Order: sequence, then C-alpha cells, then structure tokens
Amino acid sequence: MGSKEQVTKVIDNIEIQSMIYTFRGKQVMLDSDLAELYQVTTGNLNKAMKRNADRFPERYCFQLTKEEYDHLRFQNGTSSSNRNYGGRRYMPYVFTEQGIAMLSSVLRSDIAVEVSIRIMDSFVAMRKFLISNQELFSRLDRVELKQLETDQKLDEVFNYIATQTEVKQNIFFDGQIYDAFSFIVNIIKKARNKLILIDNYVDTSTLNLFCKKNKGVSVLIAGSGKGSLTSQDISTFNAQYKGLTLKTRDDFHDRFLIIDDKEVYHIGASIKDAGKKSFGITKIEDKELIASLINKLR
Repeated sequence: MGSKEQVTKVIDNIEIQSMIYTFRGKQVMLDSDLAELYQVTTGNLNKAMKRNADRFPERYCFQLTKEEYDHLRFQNGTSSSNRNYGGRRYMPYVFTEQGIAMLSSVLRSDIAVEVSIRIMDSFVAMRKFLISNQELFSRLDRVELKQLETDQKLDEVFNYIATQTEVKQNIFFDGQIYDAFSFIVNIIKKARNKLILIDNYVDTSTLNLFCKKNKGVSVLIAGSGKGSLTSQDISTFNAQYKGLTLKTRDDFHDRFLIIDDKEVYHIGASIKDAGKKSFGITKIEDKELIASLINKLR
C-alpha cells in the first residue's frame, strides 16, 4: 500500500463495525474481512494463524460450521457492502477480539498493528452502544442486555432498533427477492390484531409471508381468487398458524396490505411475486383515504 497516512485514510472509510458478527455468544470477525483490512490474502492470514496454533485457542479463533456459515450468507445476501461469501472451499475461520490482537503480532507488519488498533476501537464502540441503549433494550420482552449471549438474541435487539426508523416507501427491482421479502415481513410483524391483504393472485408463497405474523393475529385475504391457493393450503396453514380466512370479491385492481385497521400500504404487485419483478410499496398517509378503504371492506 504506501505510507501509513494512506493506510489510515482507507481504513477510515471502512465500516468495521458492520464486519462484526456474533457466533457462539462471542463477537467475532471473519478471516476474509480481516484479510481485506490487513491487506493480505485470506489464505496467508490463516496460514499465519495455523503456524502459531498454540497462540490461538478456541476462545480466540474457531472455524464456523456449515450451518453457521449458511446463516452468515443468508444474513449478508443483501449486505450494503456486497461482500461475497460464496465459492469457498472450506468453512471460514472467525477471530474474537483477543484473537485479532494476537493476529497483529504474528503478521508482524505496521499495517496489521494500525488496523488492529482501529478494530479494537470498533469493538469498544459497539460495547458502549449496547450499554448506552440498555434502557431501549429492556423494552424487549424477555430480553435484557446481560442476556445477550446468542446470535438470535442480538438479532432481536438490532431488528427492534431497525423498526424504530420506519421506511414508508421503497422500490424493489427484479432479483431483489430477499430485500422485498424482508420488507413485507417487517410490515406484517407490525400487526398486533389483524391483517388484511387485498390481492387477486395469491398462492402458497403468500402464505409463507403470513406465517411470520405475530401469534394471535388474524389474516383476511380478499380478492378475486385467481391465484392457485387451495382449500387444503388454507387448512394446512390454519392447522399451525390459525386465523386465516378468504373472502371473494372482484372490485379491486390494486393490492393493499392493511395493519390493524390503522395503517395501509399500497403494493404495486402481488406479494407472491415480491422481488421477481420491479415494483414499489408505499405507505398511505392520508387518514381519509385510509378510512374510506377500510369502510369499503366492511
């Protein structure tokens, strides 16, 4: 790379915190992300670790299982950094904060030392974030800051934080299936009592979205029935999730998703096709329009 100033500038532009994950109750970083920061190949980084295996006990470094790796790839399928975790011939290694500090000593380079300092600062900043938001976290049912020991619990916390900044409209282009799926699921999870979908074309893909609803929330699907949903599909859904009913009507062309008779989203395509073609979702803010739509359904 060049001078230390050049290295510093590059690292300043990298969101190190976005590279920190939680596995087995530990905050860790991937070998490939660390290699990028240290400006070495992933293979050479892991060779340095293995040559000094006695310095890297499992609490410093461990290899992900296939299940953990698949979960990681799923999480990052739409990552803003677009990092590619595919095509590897072996499961990646991850390093804890202590393991990262040890890496800087075995790599023996000025860049490694400089980068490690910045990584340590990022770990500290993340811990401060968790502590400073303890009051917010305490609002989550059965989740306290001291209990954040698993990846699942951390996911609950950060998903909750994400919902505090509402995105009221979005456009998804063809191929953004995961983005569209996640956006619609987040809307569905907002419901506390009732969900109404107006959509003329529904199938089991539609039900796959509604199975993410909160327990006890009823679902009414109103439409012309031109989709492929069968009575057996409905029975199967209700056997596990309960609360689904269908109502046939052909006086709607557009698609709408209504939350608790209070919030209405206009959807530009049948949600079974979310992400397969370009479409938009917009939250309707006009209270009179919302009231008139809900009244028409009664």
